[in-house]
Amino acid sequence: MKTPDGKTMSAEAASQSVGSALRIAPAFVATAVDEATGVETTIEAHYSAVRGRYIITTIVNRAIAEDFNEDRLKHAAPQAILQVAIPHCVALQLHEDPEAPWTTVADLTTAEGRIIPPWMAQAVVKRGMKDERWEVIEILYGTAALADLPPVKLIALELEVPERTASDWIQKARAAGWLVGMTSNVGRPAGG
Repeated sequence: MKTPDGKTMSAEAASQSVGSALRIAPAFVATAVDEATGVETTIEAHYSAVRGRYIITTIVNRAIAEDFNEDRLKHAAPQAILQVAIPHCVALQLHEDPEAPWTTVADLTTAEGRIIPPWMAQAVVKRGMKDERWEVIEILYGTAALADLPPVKLIALELEVPERTASDWIQKARAAGWLVGMTSNVGRPAGG
């Protein structure tokens, strides 16, 4: 993961505010190597405020082995690379202190592949945890929407709630002023 000018992606590179609690990198370059097929794929993506997500602007496939798979060279899988890259490009502060350090969603992702730790998921589903819940909804929704994935499914999975509950919470978070600048056309509608 790199910035377009070749620097390593970090929380500091996430300089564009999205929503009320997130910052994102305005653009990134990501490369994936498939040793089995002998093909390297590099994508460049830029955040589109109009679309509310990252848009892939460049795809480059390159053979890196003499016995490379020609079909794989002709057909890139940029969406998978985009989905893996997004958590490295989204940053948030874990403390309310304005001087608190920013951390990427990738740094928060647990060994089990979850974005938020189980203890946090259990805490935000409890009654009376509205602001904390909306903040977590914004993190999860933003991570999914920016990668053009279904936010309802990700929220339901991460928080272990039914999809209709996740959809309802998305609508309520948006009505409460969260999720500004993030939209998703993937999956079921999640409110205007």
